[in-house]
Amino acid sequence: MENIIVLDFGGQYSQLIARRIRELRVYSEVLPYNTCIEEIRAKNPSGIIFSGSPGSITSKNNDIKEPDSFKREFAEKNAPEVLPEILQLGVPVLGICYGMQLMAHLLGGKVTGTGSNEFGKTEIGLVTDSLLFEGLEQTEICWMSHRDSVIKVPDGFKVIASTPALPVAGIENKSSRIYGIQFHPEVIHTPSGMDILKNFLFNICGCTPSWTMVSIIESKIAEIKNSVKDANVICALSGGVDSAVSALLVHKAVGKNLTCIFVDHGLLRFGESEQVENTFRKNFKINFIHIKAKERFLSKLKGVEDPEEKRKIIGNEFIRVFEEQAGKIKNVEYLVQGTLYSDVIESGTGVAAKIKSHHNVGGLPEDMNIKLIEPLRQLFKDEVRKLGIELGLSEEIVRRQPFPGPGLAIRIIGEVTEQRLEILKMADKIVLEEIKRADLYDKIWQSFAVLPAIKSVGVMGDERTYAYPVVIRAVNSQDAMTADWVRLPYEVMERLSSRIINEVGGVNRVVYDISSKPPSTIEWE
Repeated sequence: MENIIVLDFGGQYSQLIARRIRELRVYSEVLPYNTCIEEIRAKNPSGIIFSGSPGSITSKNNDIKEPDSFKREFAEKNAPEVLPEILQLGVPVLGICYGMQLMAHLLGGKVTGTGSNEFGKTEIGLVTDSLLFEGLEQTEICWMSHRDSVIKVPDGFKVIASTPALPVAGIENKSSRIYGIQFHPEVIHTPSGMDILKNFLFNICGCTPSWTMVSIIESKIAEIKNSVKDANVICALSGGVDSAVSALLVHKAVGKNLTCIFVDHGLLRFGESEQVENTFRKNFKINFIHIKAKERFLSKLKGVEDPEEKRKIIGNEFIRVFEEQAGKIKNVEYLVQGTLYSDVIESGTGVAAKIKSHHNVGGLPEDMNIKLIEPLRQLFKDEVRKLGIELGLSEEIVRRQPFPGPGLAIRIIGEVTEQRLEILKMADKIVLEEIKRADLYDKIWQSFAVLPAIKSVGVMGDERTYAYPVVIRAVNSQDAMTADWVRLPYEVMERLSSRIINEVGGVNRVVYDISSKPPSTIEWE
C-alpha cells in the first residue's frame, strides 16, 4: 500500500497534514521525528513530509553559558531534527515551515531569525514551472506562521516561492525530489493548499488515489484473518459507531467466532442500555452478551476524584470483565476495541503530548492476558463513519454523536455518586431531547451535559437553595482533534435552562460552555 509518512516535529498541524493526504485518497500516517531510519525504510514510503514545529533551528547556535550537555539538551528540545541520511533514501521529501528550515540546515543552507516575522494570510509569488506548483497562479494567498527564515539556499537548490518580506519562501532540488515551503498548505487559509499537496503526491511521489473505503475493508479483513486464524474473538461493544464498525469489520473476517459483549457499567445515558441491546439483538446476527456491572464499577470509583485515575480504573475494570467472559468461551485469544487515531494521539505517543489517557489506550492494564484487535486504530472519526456506511450500518448508528467509553464518570467533575449520576442522566436526557427538537442533532458533532461537583446559592419559591450547576456543552468538529463551540439559538438555550432547573431535582443553575478546542478539550475530563 502506498504510504506517505508525516514526521511530527511537534507542530500543531501535523495530524491535519495526514488528514489532508487521506482526503486525496492516499494513506498517510504520523510518526515522531525521532523514529529510527530503519523503521521508516521498512515502511517503504512513497514520500515523506517534515511537519512544522514550535522549535527554532537558531537555538542550535545560541551562545548559552552552560555545560555542553545542557547545550545539547536545549538544542534538541528547541530544535528537534533527524539524521541527514533520511534525505538520502531516494524518497521524495516535502518540508513544511520548520520542516523546510530543518532541511535547509541539514543540507548546508543557513537559517536565521531575520526580524521579518510573518503570521496569517500572505500574498506569495510562485515559480509555476515547478512540479509542486503546477496549475497554480503566479500569485496566490497562503498562510504563514514563522519567525525564522532560510537566508542561504543549500547547493543544488533553487528558490521557487517568495513574498515581499521573505525572499526564500519555497525551495526545490528537482533531481533529488526534495522540496520545501515556508507556508502551510494543509490549512484552509491557503486556498490552493490541496492542489499543492496533490501535486506532491501525484506529480512528484507518483502515488495513485487508491486508498478507498473498499480497499480499507479488504485490507483489514485480510489482516484480521491472518492474525486470528481459528481463534475465538470477543468485542467490546458500546453501541456507538466506533465499536459497531469494529464489530462488523471483524465479523466479516471471523464470522461466528466473534462474540460481542456489552458491559453496562452504570455510567450510560438515560435508557441507553436497553437501546443498545434492542439494536444489536434485532439488527445483527452476531453472538451478543449483556453484562450488568453497575455496582462493580461504582464501588471501584468510590472516593475517586482525579480524572486520570477514573479513566484508568474504568479501563482496567473493562478488561477484567472481558477476561472473565473470555474464560467462559473456549479458545478466546483476542479482544476487539473501537480505538481511533485521535484516541492514540491524545493519550500521548512520541512527540505528541499526553492530553488525557483514553480508557482504551492509556487506561489499559499492563498485565493483560488477552491480545487486542483495533481495526480502526489508524482512522479518524469521519473516516469511521464513511466505513460504517460502506459496511451497511444504519444512519441512526453511523450519525450518533460520540459518547466516551468511561461514560458519565468523566462528565461528573469530582466523585461519582448515585445521586450525581441520576441528576446528570436526567439533565443530559433533556439536552438531547431539546437539541433534536430544534433539528440540530445531525448538525452538531457533540452535545451533552456536565455536572461539576460544586454547589451554589439560588432561590426557588422564595426560599434559599444550595444546589448543583449543570454545564451544557455543544461543539462542532471533523475529527475531535480540534473543535469550536456551537452558537445555539437563544430560544433553545432558554428551553434547556428552564426544563433542567424545573425538571431535575438538585439543580439551580445552568451555564453554557463557550470554549473551543484548543485550549479546552471537548470533554471536561
